[in-house]
Amino acid sequence: MRFAILGQTRAWRDDGTEVPLGGPARRALLALLLLRPGEVVPVDRLADEIGPAGGTSAHALHSQVSRLRATLGGGAAIERAGAGYRIVVAHDDDVDACRFERLTGQGRAALRDGDAGQAVPLLREALELWRGPALADLPESPTARAAAVRLEEQRLAALEDRIEGELRLGEHRAAVPELRELAGRHPLRERPAALLMRALFAEGGQAAALEVFEETRRHLAEELGADPSAELAALHLEVLSADPSPSPAAPPAQLTSFVGRAAEVTEVAGLLRVARLVTLIGPGGVGKTRLSVEVAGAAGDTVCFVELAALRDGAGLPRALLSALGLRENGLLGEGAGQQEPVDRLISALSDRVLLLVLDNCEHLVEEAATLAARLLAACPRLRVLATSREPLGVIGENLWQVRPLDGDAAVRLFTDRARAARRGFAADPEVVRRICAALDDLPLAIELAAARLRTLDIDDLAGRLDNRLGVAARGARTAAERHRTLRSVVAWSWDLLSEEEQRAARQFTVFAGGATAESALRVCGADGELLESLADKSLLEAAGGRYRMLETIRAYGAERLEAADEAEPVRRAHARRFLELARTADPHLRRAGQLKWLPILAAEHADLLAALRWAVEAREVETALRLLASASNYLWLSGLSASAAPYATLLLDGVPPDGPGGELGEEYVMCVLLAASDAAGHPVWQRHLARAGQALAAAWPGDRPGRYPVALLLWMMRNAVGGDMQGAFELVRAQLACPEPWARATARYVSAFGALGEGDAAAAEVHFHAAAEEFRSLGDRWGTALALDSLAGLAGTRGDRARAVELTDEALALTEQLGALEDSADLLVNRGDHLAGEDAAAARADYTRAAALARRAGSSTYLAAALRGLGDIALLEQDLAEAERLYVEALERLDPHWIKSLGDRVRTLAGLGRVAEAHGDRAAARERFREAGETAAVMGISTPAVLRLMGLPETVVEAVTRR
Repeated sequence: MRFAILGQTRAWRDDGTEVPLGGPARRALLALLLLRPGEVVPVDRLADEIGPAGGTSAHALHSQVSRLRATLGGGAAIERAGAGYRIVVAHDDDVDACRFERLTGQGRAALRDGDAGQAVPLLREALELWRGPALADLPESPTARAAAVRLEEQRLAALEDRIEGELRLGEHRAAVPELRELAGRHPLRERPAALLMRALFAEGGQAAALEVFEETRRHLAEELGADPSAELAALHLEVLSADPSPSPAAPPAQLTSFVGRAAEVTEVAGLLRVARLVTLIGPGGVGKTRLSVEVAGAAGDTVCFVELAALRDGAGLPRALLSALGLRENGLLGEGAGQQEPVDRLISALSDRVLLLVLDNCEHLVEEAATLAARLLAACPRLRVLATSREPLGVIGENLWQVRPLDGDAAVRLFTDRARAARRGFAADPEVVRRICAALDDLPLAIELAAARLRTLDIDDLAGRLDNRLGVAARGARTAAERHRTLRSVVAWSWDLLSEEEQRAARQFTVFAGGATAESALRVCGADGELLESLADKSLLEAAGGRYRMLETIRAYGAERLEAADEAEPVRRAHARRFLELARTADPHLRRAGQLKWLPILAAEHADLLAALRWAVEAREVETALRLLASASNYLWLSGLSASAAPYATLLLDGVPPDGPGGELGEEYVMCVLLAASDAAGHPVWQRHLARAGQALAAAWPGDRPGRYPVALLLWMMRNAVGGDMQGAFELVRAQLACPEPWARATARYVSAFGALGEGDAAAAEVHFHAAAEEFRSLGDRWGTALALDSLAGLAGTRGDRARAVELTDEALALTEQLGALEDSADLLVNRGDHLAGEDAAAARADYTRAAALARRAGSSTYLAAALRGLGDIALLEQDLAEAERLYVEALERLDPHWIKSLGDRVRTLAGLGRVAEAHGDRAAARERFREAGETAAVMGISTPAVLRLMGLPETVVEAVTRR
């Protein structure tokens, strides 16, 4: 027998017939017993609850029990136990409320484990059990009211869980109407508001999401006199910070119609809703990439499309993902040699993000792609992965989708569509077209290549040539390997039909790793616009967004032809020369107002800058490699991509004598050492060169003339600020105060200010910072201006001018957001929070919370630690010692002890832990923490009390640390 109390009280026999329960007293009695099947309900409670006026005699109760027993028959036993009654059912699931609790528990556990595909059906099944208000047949009473409230709360939580699962599966648009209704019914409940904000934001409705927050905040203030929770505030800040947030790489734009696989798109998109890893497998040219693009468009989630074909080895895979996600590998001043590994940074950035990651062309990196995908999926529960490969990744939980050649009718439609693009008004005997497609094994790429030839061939000639080339007869089933040979033959056939000039341009174009502009193609391949358009007409190139790109299958074939023609070395040399010229042209603009114009230009060429660098390093073209590294260094630092070049810098240094390369390459050598130092893996190599690099830099910048790479001064200072020759670095930079190069002079001003601080002269430091800010601003350099403004804000905060400190920080923050430096924006928010903490704890908490959200999105452990330290300060201020200690400990675990940007936060965190220990009365622990804080402060080269006062720490803390 089955029972229901989630609505009116009802019962059904095993054959589905409903049991007539009788009047309201009997229904109420059954409902009370079914609340906890098997548990004894006291007689007096039953008597009080089932009577319409709140009371029933013992005799009347026993009578109702007897009648209910007779009604239920053998379907359930009502037993007398001590001073009460209980109902015994065959299984707990026979009661809808028990079944509901089991299903919601399982669904919630699946959601917590990141398996929304399993959670959503369970939660839907649970919610379908409800037929109305819980315990609708119980008279109004405290017990009934409490039980109904508990069940209704569980229902609401299950509904929220179900919607969250649907959002994780990409069903944002469908969820919005239900969430609006839910938030309207429960205006003081924050979770529906948060879910609605996420759904709106995912659909591009940032303004609408902010309106939801504001309405919820107003309701909470008016009804409860409360502020939104930290979680909702963090979400609000996340939405607010959407503009400077990184934008993942979108799938490549398609210029042709999609033919023949509409049903597959629907099925694969549906599979992705219940499976977190789907791999499209099939031979080359079968259409895996195009299918993945269409599926990504239908998925509904934010998509990051990562093209892996150009990667030569798996070592660069994590950084390729960082780049595709729009994430910087370091802040404007990096994160030091101890920075996070790229995989850890990816996990930090994706841990709570709904994203579909498309990994295209995994076959040559299948082991590395499998390892990375498995690790990301395990650590990031809201992530889904769609991969394309010629073989499975072999990861547990992988769902395979075999992409097969088009069916006959679809192949004919594709050929006809592409033929009409090549020859207007094309019409042909369908049987001839079908024979051509069959000869091409119905492979989409082969069909497109063949159809493109109809510009110069008629259909019968095309059919005859293909028959001759492929030796086509009637065929049965074909293996993937045979189809690949077919495709190769078609590529070769199409290639052979090119003119000699077209063949030369096509094979030389294969040196481009990320496609090329017409100007770059002309410089490297000698291919003018007419020649490029001719290759595009023949489907050898694709044109989009002012760039030309070669499909990887064709590029691989062309690269073989390039090697066979013995042209590879001169063409790669021309390629490296072109990108060295581009980097040199861009470099001075990156220190001036042209930053925002030139950064995206170089970003579009990033893959080719690295390809040129890789060739120069591997070919031992030391001079070219050093010049390319140095010329691109400012771009790499500003873009947060210095770590992508670090392995090549390390390889280059490994073959350079410890006394340097000699000649006139001293500055280039210094930049190479600095770039290598941005990667912890190269530490033994660049460490050997550090002293010699310092000598080379001093020789290159005597003070009476500018060097070629002014950024070297600032980066050298930062490199030596911890554990290096700091005094020597100060002396080197001070010599540039009269340098005629304005950016170098501004940098010298900025760095000299820290020397003045070390000598205790805050007034001189402020003069230097102010002069640096004005010079950087006059040049239009947002990076340098932001650095100087932040330092001025620190001095203003130290002398108690909090308003000025906040004003300066706001200006710096606007500049870093223009540069897309998410982690640096987080750093500035922490600084602003520090300025506000003493006067407006709520505003400071909001800044720290937003900083934490930005740092998480950027995957930056360093700046997340700083935000946690700030939140710890607020907790300590509010005497929440347990929360303060938790936050401080977590911050300390994340802080890099070797990076200057972490030193101040490390001092503050240790001092905070000392104060917590003092508050607990643990003087020994407090002394130890203050001792550690003092030792850390001493590393900065400034007197310890001065350091602590610059940080704005209370005088009691300064004294405690100083007397450690």
